[in-house]
Amino acid sequence: MKVGLGLYRHMLTREYYDFARQAGCTHVVVHLVDYFNKGATNPRNNQPTGAKYEPWGVAGDPQKLWAVDELKKLRQDIEEAGLVLAAIENLDPAHWHDILLNGPQRSQQVQKAKTIIRCMGEAGIPILGYNFSLAGVCGRVTTSSGRGSAMTVGMDGPADDQPVPNGMVWNMVYDLNAPAGTLPPISHEELWRRLQRFLEDVIPVAEQSGVQLAAHPDDPPMPTMRGQPRLVYQPHMYQRLLDLIPSRCNALELCVGTIAEMTEGDVYDAVDSYSRQGKIAYLHLRNVTGKVPHYRETFIDEGDVDMIRILSILERNHFDGVIIPDHTPQMSCAAPWHAGMAHTLGFISAVKAMLESSNHSSAQVAESTHRGR
Repeated sequence: MKVGLGLYRHMLTREYYDFARQAGCTHVVVHLVDYFNKGATNPRNNQPTGAKYEPWGVAGDPQKLWAVDELKKLRQDIEEAGLVLAAIENLDPAHWHDILLNGPQRSQQVQKAKTIIRCMGEAGIPILGYNFSLAGVCGRVTTSSGRGSAMTVGMDGPADDQPVPNGMVWNMVYDLNAPAGTLPPISHEELWRRLQRFLEDVIPVAEQSGVQLAAHPDDPPMPTMRGQPRLVYQPHMYQRLLDLIPSRCNALELCVGTIAEMTEGDVYDAVDSYSRQGKIAYLHLRNVTGKVPHYRETFIDEGDVDMIRILSILERNHFDGVIIPDHTPQMSCAAPWHAGMAHTLGFISAVKAMLESSNHSSAQVAESTHRGR
């Protein structure tokens, strides 16, 4: 297991890289999408938490793809800080909105997705995380309900009252001049067909480029959000995604917090099953209390999930990927995001050291016993 940190576009600076190293990280996962662009719901001193229905921001330039030189420079800067660039998380809706919507620019945007994957391969970036979702991350509320009145996010009931407006997908506005109206609802099976077509189009390119595609489950994991279907809102649905296109490059960006919020299944069984299959490209670690549609995110050392048990399962199954905290409650100090992340990273590093020490001691006992025969 490797300990990492997720950094957003405005955090891609030496100061944040140094913070990651100081907190014990060896790897980083970066977001190149600017979720904060012209948006009011995501303060830049925190990760993008969003609100119930408001868009996160305005999508990027549809003509400006992430180029090889840009990606190589990013990787170089990160490596010069003593870290490894493990993955890029999420495509910009400006580059793939009609793949999600099955719109008129779908074929052109498939070519853009292939270009991005090829550029990542050439730049030596091994993983592209993605979330195949129309409504995206919505339905959230932010309250001071964490331990010690820490600011944290959660959900207070379903989020189907306001359909997705035209010109918006995956939390982001991609067309400021879209006509009035809302996105027509589709069936769950239609969304699965769109995902399958996408994977059929890009997995061969990913295999050629040495890039894994890693799918995030739906967060929050509701059957529908804003009147649109969701793909992976129960743990077993991940298996359907893997079985669509059997390939080393069709993998999972497994989120423990999201799976814990699901109403069926068992988070420990899910982590065990998918890590035994070797299908977890990298992993989000966060704790929660409750299930959708009523839950709260918590500090890593409280909540409903036994995180030592989760990390023990990963260690037993020889998971050698990167673990990052995706969210943490904000702590009451001058640097709320930094403090929350440092607290979580310290917990993960301590448990990792404990497990490695236990394995080392067991190996020494086994070797001593063998020599004594």
